[in-house]
Amino acid sequence: MAMAMAATVKPVFANLSHIKYTTTTSTRPRASVKCCAVRTEETQRVTLANGNDSLDICRVLNGMWQTSGGWGRIDRDDAVEAMLRYADSGLSTFDMADHYGPAEDLYGIFINRVRRERPPEFLEKIRGLTKWVPPPVKMTSSYVRESINVSRKRMDVASLDMLQFHWWDYSNTGYLDALKHLTDLKEEGKIKTVALTNFDTERLQIILENKIPIVSNQVQHSIVDMRPQQKMAELCQLTGVKLITYGTVMGGLLSEKFLDTNLSIPFAGPSLNTPSLQKYKRMVDAWGGWSQFQVLLQTLKKVASKHGVSIPTVAVKYILDQPAVAGSMIGVRLGLSDHIQESNAVFSLVLDNDDVNSIQEISKKGKDLLRVIGDCGDEYRR
Repeated sequence: MAMAMAATVKPVFANLSHIKYTTTTSTRPRASVKCCAVRTEETQRVTLANGNDSLDICRVLNGMWQTSGGWGRIDRDDAVEAMLRYADSGLSTFDMADHYGPAEDLYGIFINRVRRERPPEFLEKIRGLTKWVPPPVKMTSSYVRESINVSRKRMDVASLDMLQFHWWDYSNTGYLDALKHLTDLKEEGKIKTVALTNFDTERLQIILENKIPIVSNQVQHSIVDMRPQQKMAELCQLTGVKLITYGTVMGGLLSEKFLDTNLSIPFAGPSLNTPSLQKYKRMVDAWGGWSQFQVLLQTLKKVASKHGVSIPTVAVKYILDQPAVAGSMIGVRLGLSDHIQESNAVFSLVLDNDDVNSIQEISKKGKDLLRVIGDCGDEYRR
């Protein structure tokens, strides 16, 4: 199915031949190698690039949606201390948004701690990626500038490392105006790189044809949700745009905690007590249901046990190895729990052919979510 879908979109990409993109990525171990790679700077970081714009990030990103409420009360001081621990371990890229509660403010406090308490070379590796999700109003230069200045002030930075732009309604082409104004701000030095979040393949192509210097598109992507590989990845490989993925561990569903559980029996298993667990349980239902999901978890557990790692580590590594994927998000419950060891284990894990084939076999038994839901981001526009 994936190959058939890819074949249908090739003519659409023909108009992009004039666009010249460059991108550099870390060298990835081949899937056939049956050993663990040594964790190095090259396996841990990747550079997103478009023309003269570039930004290197950690390939496992710390997602800060969990600071927005619904995952437990966040204590400011504890959260900042946790951010420092993540950064000290090498997990130095943080992803947030203008609407993620205090996320941008926490980053501002954190980055000032780093400036005071860590050496300059440490500060140089810290990255703060944020998103702007505006209402469907007229995208004037002044409105865009004022909105971005709010994030710059909250994060206490002169220039945002990356601004990832979201748009709700494609029938309103104001998204092109907004992106052109963002590009102007980039030229002024207020943004280092311009990116997207939850845009589909068709709109990404339109944006690129309008010569907007996009370096990445952040989309939902997991072993259950392989939609980005059916259309989006081909365009990304053609143009050099990279994918940053979220939902890769499905809010924690892809973990030992939910292995061998039956959610149809009240109080028999773990509760779906966070917004992310509830969201991704709906994806499981659309994909094939809980029984089939259990088969996937059992398969992942076998692979994880073979390598001495956890199910989430395998789930993230599998997606990081997919075409066009530069980085994957793991949500962090700052000050409440951490998974630093599991996240760092991703960099030394090498999945061999047997691992990949066993995961692909069960993944492909699920429904084609491209047909069920639509392209990347369409779940937000239905």
